[in-house]
Amino acid sequence: MDSTRQQKFSRLIQKEIGDLFQKEGYNFFGKAFVTVTGARISPDLSIARIYLSVFGVKEPDTVLTQVEKHNKEIRKKLGQRIRHQARIIPELKFFLDDSLDQVDRIGQLLRESKSGKNDDTGD
Repeated sequence: MDSTRQQKFSRLIQKEIGDLFQKEGYNFFGKAFVTVTGARISPDLSIARIYLSVFGVKEPDTVLTQVEKHNKEIRKKLGQRIRHQARIIPELKFFLDDSLDQVDRIGQLLRESKSGKNDDTGD
C-alpha cells in the first residue's frame, strides 16, 4: 500500500506526463495515440513506473521503444514542470498497460460462453 505522499506524487507525475504527451507527444512517438493510464512511485520518490496505453499502431512495443529513446528529454521537461513541487525528479521507467486488452479478452470469452450455453440447450 502506497503512502499518501506517494499517491499524491504519483497523481502529479501521471497528470504532468499525460499533459506533456498530449502537447508534445508527436515529437516522442509520432502519430500513435498514447494515454498515461497510471503511475507508481517508489517509497523514496526516486523511481516512477509509468504505464502507457497505446492505440493507432500495430506494434505498441515500437512506441514504447521510441518513448524510451526520449526518456531523458521527457524527464527534463517533467522536471521543468514540477520543479516547484518536488525536490527530486524521479527516474522514469515506462511500461505498456495491457489491462484494456485483458478486459476485451474477458468480455469476448464471456460472450462466447454465453452464446455457447444457448446452443447446448437443445431448444
